[in-house]
Amino acid sequence: MDVLEGVAVFAAGIAAGGINTVVGSGSLITFPTLVALGFPPVVANVSNNIGLVPGSVTGAYGYRRELRGQRDRLLRLGSASLLGALLGGTLLLALPAGAFQVIVPALIVVALVLVVVQPRLQKWLVARRNGTRPHGGPWLWAAILLAGVYGGYFGAAQGIILIAVLGIALDDEIQRVNAAKNVLSAVVNGSAAVLFTGLWLFSDTRIDWLAVLLIALGATLGGLLGARVGRRIPPPLLRAVIVVVGLAALAKFLL
Repeated sequence: MDVLEGVAVFAAGIAAGGINTVVGSGSLITFPTLVALGFPPVVANVSNNIGLVPGSVTGAYGYRRELRGQRDRLLRLGSASLLGALLGGTLLLALPAGAFQVIVPALIVVALVLVVVQPRLQKWLVARRNGTRPHGGPWLWAAILLAGVYGGYFGAAQGIILIAVLGIALDDEIQRVNAAKNVLSAVVNGSAAVLFTGLWLFSDTRIDWLAVLLIALGATLGGLLGARVGRRIPPPLLRAVIVVVGLAALAKFLL
C-alpha cells in the first residue's frame, strides 16, 4: 500500500465511522475501498471489521446521554449480538471463499435497498411504536441474533437492520433507538474482531494490519465527528454517497 492508497483508506475510515454512528452502513465505504485497492474480498472484510471497532465504540460514547436508562435492555440484547457475531464470523471463515463472492453481492443489494427506503421505514416505525414491550420480547432477541449473524459475516447496513427491528419492538424515541443501535453494532464488530484476531494467532487467517490501523484511526475520528455533527448532514446527500459507493462495490464484484 503506497501513501496515496493509505490516505484513501484513512479517509474512508473517517467517512465510515461517521456514517455508522448516524446511519449504519459505513462498511459500504471502507469495504469497497479495500477491494478497489486490490485486497482479496475475505481479507478486506476481516480487516475492515476489525478496523471499524474503535469507531463503533466512539460512536456509542457520543450518544451516551441517549443511553441513560437502557442498561438492562442492552445487557439482554447484547447477548444476542455477541452470539450472532460469533456465528456470522465463523461462517465467514468456514465457508469457501467462492461462497463469499456469491453471497456478498446479494448482501450489498439488500444493504442499498435498506439505505434507500430508510426514511419511509423510520416513519412506519414511529407509527407502530405505541404499546410495545420495554425490552421487545423474545422475538426481538431472535431478530437481534440474526442481525448479529449478518454483521459478523459481512456487516454493511447492519445498523439500519438494527434500527428497523429495535424501532418496531421498542416504545422509545428514535434517537435512543439509534444510541442502542450503536452499542449493539459495537458488540457485533468487537466480538467478530476478537474471533478473527484469535484465529489469526492460531491459524492461517489473513489480516492486513496496516489497513486495520488506518481504518481504526479514521473510524475513531469519524465516530466522534458523527456523534457531534452527523445530524446536520442532509440525509439525502448521505444516502446518495452510500448508494454510489455501494454500486461501485457491486460492479467490482460482478465485472
